[in-house]
Amino acid sequence: MVTIRNETPADYQIVEEITRRAFYNLYVPGCAEHYLVHIMRGHEDFIPELDFVIEEDEKIIGNIMYTKARLVDETGAEKEILTFGPVSIQPEYQRKGYGKKLMEYSFLRAVQLGYDAIVIFGSPMNYVSRGFQSCKKFQVSLENGKFPAAMMVKELVPNALNGRRWVYHESPAMEIDEEKARQYDDSLEKLERCYQRSQEEFYIMSHSFVE
Repeated sequence: MVTIRNETPADYQIVEEITRRAFYNLYVPGCAEHYLVHIMRGHEDFIPELDFVIEEDEKIIGNIMYTKARLVDETGAEKEILTFGPVSIQPEYQRKGYGKKLMEYSFLRAVQLGYDAIVIFGSPMNYVSRGFQSCKKFQVSLENGKFPAAMMVKELVPNALNGRRWVYHESPAMEIDEEKARQYDDSLEKLERCYQRSQEEFYIMSHSFVE
């Protein structure tokens, strides 16, 4: 039986362990996503109501966490939106639809809380099937005016962005001190940091832009 519920303090350690194993060596040797999870919960932009775990037979196998972000249009008007990350599924349960269930459930709850748009960074192959599109299609750029290939937008409510041009501002909650992240990782059970081909794919995607 699959259930989705809010994370509780009793879940913190297992969620961080799942996140670590889901991302270790995926994008870089080692990972920092579990450290992000560790520090994100204490930030003012973190949204506890959108912090979910997914269970199979009462065993936690995944997690999704949201923070606030903002868009600023040409007039300087600000719009509060959402971003999520990381979405973590225990490696042996990946590619079985659990991430899809977790995201779709969280989208419904986000709308109920009054949010109407999400901006994320990730591999498009993992998110276009969930309704995410290129940021260029919504005229959502970085402050430098560029449209990263890895930046995607989902309108939870149709026409939420009104066709205006927007600049995306990520929450400081997503900022990581790399040295502190490494020290935190070193304090945990040792996992071997190594190279995988997925790291090259990540490098290419993270350095690509849509013209």
